[in-house]
Amino acid sequence: MNISFLMVALVFWLGAWALNEYLVRLEPENQTVARGIDLFVPISFGITLLVIWEFVTKGLNVSPILLPPPSMIWGRLLVSGSILWADFQQTFLKSVLVGFVAGCSSGFLVAIAVDRSPFLKRGLLPIGNFVSALPIVGVAPIMVMWFGFDYQSKVAVVVVMTFFPMLVNTVSGLAAANDIEKDLMRTYASSYWRTLFALRLPAAAPFIFNALKINSTLALIGAIVAEFFGTPIVGMGFRISTEVGRMNVDLVWAEIAVAAVAGTCFYGVIALIERKVTFWHPSVRGGRG
Repeated sequence: MNISFLMVALVFWLGAWALNEYLVRLEPENQTVARGIDLFVPISFGITLLVIWEFVTKGLNVSPILLPPPSMIWGRLLVSGSILWADFQQTFLKSVLVGFVAGCSSGFLVAIAVDRSPFLKRGLLPIGNFVSALPIVGVAPIMVMWFGFDYQSKVAVVVVMTFFPMLVNTVSGLAAANDIEKDLMRTYASSYWRTLFALRLPAAAPFIFNALKINSTLALIGAIVAEFFGTPIVGMGFRISTEVGRMNVDLVWAEIAVAAVAGTCFYGVIALIERKVTFWHPSVRGGRG
């Protein structure tokens, strides 16, 4: 055990904690400064975790097989860029994005049909709740058997995981418009479709974006887990499962880091679009800026 490394970790943690506590208590009138603080605090918190991770693993002499330090993971990221890029293309660009678009768009369109049909609303939504509760480890092997070992089976898994959250949230959102607003639209002799596009879909936008944000994480998880059950010799899930067996834990953590960054960016893009589209909603207007 190296006490000096542990002391550095402790001092760094206390300093970062004090700085962040000071910043979050500030209430600057300048919106640019406020946005800068909102951006700096989570970044500094993440850097603090990495620094503490680095010094604690070295201070306690933790085996790299159990938990490699961030410096070791970063080194693997630098030397394995081609492998990580190929895995990213296979998993994220081919499986996640395609499945996300297909699952969310089909769930949205079916929600419109369900809204028009009381029979579908009573019959399909309970099935949707049932399918949403199915474990991914049970669905993935079946999709691999049906669609083969390439990315098509992973797309199918992502579609299954993203379809019903979008369906349920959109149906709930379409019911969010209150009766007074609906009566006003009827007073103007608006058709169903006019009311849908002018009133009900805007009211449902927060629900729809909530489903999109949920699905952004579900899609990545589903694609990676599905690759555990059969895939070509490329992909994040394939690399994680095989390299664990080879004790290349630093490469496993490098894949996890790439997946985390990709998922965070994906979620962040959807959240930014949500702020632009639903700027009128209290949840958006209530924040800084």
